[in-house]
Amino acid sequence: MKRLLSFIYSCLFGMAILSLCACYNHRQRTPDAWDLTKQQIDSISFSTTHHYTQNFNFIVNVTSLPLSDELPEMTFDTVYVTKGERIVVAEIQTVPTDTIDSVWVKVARDQITQGWIRESELLQGVSPDDPISQFIDFFSNTHLLIFLAVCVVVASAYAMRRLLRRQAYIVHFNDIDSFYPTLLCVLVASSATLYASIQMYGPESWRHFYYHPSLNPFALPLHLGIFVAAVWAIIIVGVAVLDDVFRKLQGVDAVLYLAGLAAVCAVNYVVFSIFTLYYIGYPLLIVYVVYALWRFFRFAHYRYRCGHCGQPLRHKGTCSECGYVNE
Repeated sequence: MKRLLSFIYSCLFGMAILSLCACYNHRQRTPDAWDLTKQQIDSISFSTTHHYTQNFNFIVNVTSLPLSDELPEMTFDTVYVTKGERIVVAEIQTVPTDTIDSVWVKVARDQITQGWIRESELLQGVSPDDPISQFIDFFSNTHLLIFLAVCVVVASAYAMRRLLRRQAYIVHFNDIDSFYPTLLCVLVASSATLYASIQMYGPESWRHFYYHPSLNPFALPLHLGIFVAAVWAIIIVGVAVLDDVFRKLQGVDAVLYLAGLAAVCAVNYVVFSIFTLYYIGYPLLIVYVVYALWRFFRFAHYRYRCGHCGQPLRHKGTCSECGYVNE
């Protein structure tokens, strides 16, 4: 028995010693891993600063883009790519003699239709061939934001007036007992403020995200990850809003409430996206969040229910439905 115990102890001691040891694996060196050509180094450097490189795909957004036959003559012929067509970056060259833009990009639609164009002209007429980038491009147009601001504010003011005259339910004014609509409005306002802040303080990180978008918040820098997470939160809360509204309201009342909620969210997006660019959006966001929470908990939230019929009550007392006195 003693010998057995001694053998077991010896084995355990040996295993403990082995667990503290490790073998260093001298991996086979790959001398060509960083043995890059000058062209490859230039391509990596260009991609770092310009966020795209060869084989990157674009979609043409303007009516047409003229392409040049050769460099350095820079004489344009009749080769054009038109709106909606997909093109790929085939080559990038620097032309120091060009005083307008020294970077020229060769793009190709197919084997026949290809040519050179200045980078500044190219980027003004294309967007990355990615649905997320297309979505960003649509909502990043300043002129579109101003146009939407005027239209949405006027239409929303008129719609709210009509809804209030009919005593219809509407968020912040005659709200239902559900926190999801208020939360959705606050999320939209906060996301719009963060969106404008990233464009002001981190334009290069936003530009890189624009060229290489991702819906995974954990694969992005912190500020971009928070923004993408906020967008996911808006989608999730929006689904909860639909479910809760149709449980608490019926027919036309539910549709009118959702229309008013959409108008308020649109106003929040436009107002906070624009005002944050002038630093007014930050104090305005604090005021709006406090106001939205105060309106909900003061006027829309029912703290009690009637002990007899279950009717929601804001205060203790006589139930308006069955007349039961709740103490």
